[in-house]
Amino acid sequence: MAQIQERGSTHVYRVNKISKEEMESMVARCVYEHPPFCSAACPLKLDARAFLEAAAAGNFKKALQLYEKIAPFPLILAMGCEAPCEQKCRLTEIGEGVAVRAVEEAVARFGQTPKLGGIFRTKKRKSVAILGSGLFALFLAGEIEKKSYPVTVFCEQTDLEAFLHCETGFLDESAFQAELKRLKGKDIQFEFGCTLDGAFLEEKRAAFDVVCCSTDVLSRLFPAAECIPELMYCESEKLVSGPTEGVTDAAFGAKKAALTVDRLAQNLDPRNTRGQEGAVESQLYTDLSAAKKLTRVPMGGTGYTQEEAVEEAGRCIQCRCEECMKSCAYLAHYKKHPSLLSKEIYNNTQIIMGDHQLNKPMNSCSLCGQCTMVCPNGFDMAKVCHKARQNMVSTDKMPLAPHEFALLDMLFSNDEAFLSRPQPGFDQCRYVFFPGCQAAAIAPETVKAAYLDLCDRLEGGVALMLGCCGAICDWAGRYEMQEQTKEFLDRELAKLGDPIVIAGCPTCRKELEGHEGLQIVGIWDLLLELGLPEGGHGLERPAAMHDSCGARGDEQTQNAIREIACRLGCELTDTPYSGDRSPCCGYGGLTAYANREVAQEMTEKCLERSDAPYISYCMACRDRFARQGRESRHILELVYGTDAGAPPDISEKRYNRLTLKNELLRELWLEEPKEMKLDYELRYTDEARQMMDERMILTDDVIAVIDYVRKTGECIEDEDGLLVARCRVGNATFWLKFSREGDGSYLVHRAWNHRMQIVKREG
Repeated sequence: MAQIQERGSTHVYRVNKISKEEMESMVARCVYEHPPFCSAACPLKLDARAFLEAAAAGNFKKALQLYEKIAPFPLILAMGCEAPCEQKCRLTEIGEGVAVRAVEEAVARFGQTPKLGGIFRTKKRKSVAILGSGLFALFLAGEIEKKSYPVTVFCEQTDLEAFLHCETGFLDESAFQAELKRLKGKDIQFEFGCTLDGAFLEEKRAAFDVVCCSTDVLSRLFPAAECIPELMYCESEKLVSGPTEGVTDAAFGAKKAALTVDRLAQNLDPRNTRGQEGAVESQLYTDLSAAKKLTRVPMGGTGYTQEEAVEEAGRCIQCRCEECMKSCAYLAHYKKHPSLLSKEIYNNTQIIMGDHQLNKPMNSCSLCGQCTMVCPNGFDMAKVCHKARQNMVSTDKMPLAPHEFALLDMLFSNDEAFLSRPQPGFDQCRYVFFPGCQAAAIAPETVKAAYLDLCDRLEGGVALMLGCCGAICDWAGRYEMQEQTKEFLDRELAKLGDPIVIAGCPTCRKELEGHEGLQIVGIWDLLLELGLPEGGHGLERPAAMHDSCGARGDEQTQNAIREIACRLGCELTDTPYSGDRSPCCGYGGLTAYANREVAQEMTEKCLERSDAPYISYCMACRDRFARQGRESRHILELVYGTDAGAPPDISEKRYNRLTLKNELLRELWLEEPKEMKLDYELRYTDEARQMMDERMILTDDVIAVIDYVRKTGECIEDEDGLLVARCRVGNATFWLKFSREGDGSYLVHRAWNHRMQIVKREG
């Protein structure tokens, strides 16, 4: 059988299969990083999701830390906030939104600000003066103090209490005293009883690097001054100001003004590098089906107690768009949302020299397209990974190892195990049955029964083609090999008279639809038209239908399979994620070859939907479920009353393909095939068979090692008296630990392989 050459420097380099612009357009579809609607509505950008999560856990200390990031005086903001977040809470669509403001007040009252423990804070050199009083001046002083600028407040009030009383009449006495204590603990200097006139302003402008004014002071001193509203910055007088219309406005204005001060102190244009300020729009998708408590927790008094606040915060459904990560085992395994993973994979393709650490994640996607169906915006992770694989192949940066066995298996199907014959008695046929390589490998008797049935009931002749459709090289990103496979199959189909292809596998049907001029029909559609043959039967107990990845978006096929199951007497149970939302079994996209761990998790994800037996219409799905110990049947097994039995190992799959081909040649076309017979017997321990299946070592590889030993005599004896030998086959070196038995047979105890070459040195 032909081998595949490992990557080398002589390969033709091609342009990227996906451009940066295309990638950015695709990534923009993912809304995972969009803020929840409550946070988006908050001009101060409170992380309401994390805040409520901490409060619901009773961790008021952490909740207060999050709140103090947006508010230097949390009780003032919490008790006076207009709470735009509550109007945007998603729960308002089905009930009452979370009482965020009341929870904020409880956190501000009961939470404890951590002590700094004497940590030294380096003060910046530039000094800032604030003229005036009120909420804006108060919040601005707190914001500038957080930025470590020396700040002095000049006001007309006579003392600190009078200053704090200005515009804070909504505070009760305990809240006022708490905020007064917090204000005294901040490194802010005050001068009281100041006459805030023009002369005083000029004096402070000369003494300080930046001067800020409350709106009333600015309008009193400069009634004709023109301000830039979005900056709260008076360009003509080089003064910073802000609004006093409400608590939230004042806090937001102070935050913007503090950033302007910071830019001016660094001699930078305050218009630049400000980021996105204020409330924003969010496109975040949230599933509301899990919401339970739709009414607010009633207050026992004027505000929530700690216990009431914890209960109310617990009503938050923690809005996140994780639809793809909930359904896809691949994304769940890597714990990354598709936008982030796509960026990393794209960057991986751009590395010219060095390690390509995202090759494995790139090859672990099953390319099934489930993510696109469950994503509210249709994000296509499969396209990202598929294009990336093609790009890596085109630039010789994709090693052959992850996909080599599958590609060699495809070549075997289209070479030694390939069969293309018209129906006996016909030179050309109206139809050709294409069951697919996995059907011939896993359930050869079912393939044989289906072909004989089609020959009996269809007019015009039914040819048979046993081979691989080319999906394997397509999944591997080997587009050149895919084109070669298409040309090969097209030539063979032309010899048969370009018949209508009867696909036995939805993936084959999907792949063959890429051939120009081919007319394709699923065997399931023909069976509904012809009627089911005698001898078929359903399962004795209710079963779950698993929809193939290849039938995603093909409602006609999904419905046809269910109709056949019903005609057979099957009782089908509904499962989550069925139809177009069905997960991959772990075989698609060659995940089972590139990353067995992820493939296993995919299989488990499929089976967790139901405890019932599974019916599928893809032989790979049937095989993987059976390997997990679940009763699993292909729909054609039920139609023709066959049972493939226990899942075959990789060597048995090849043997089944060859055996089916040879049997059909003898029985239908009366040809005697050439079969290789060994002049010795090979036997295996259970450990050896398990190692061979796990490491994808074929019987042919074992024979190559034994033949090499018999020819050269090269082997060594280990301490247990067993013989150890190796042989290079293609790109891998295969090792055996075996013994010669008295009857001339060989017993294989262990088998392993690697891609290193063993070099013999003379002398």
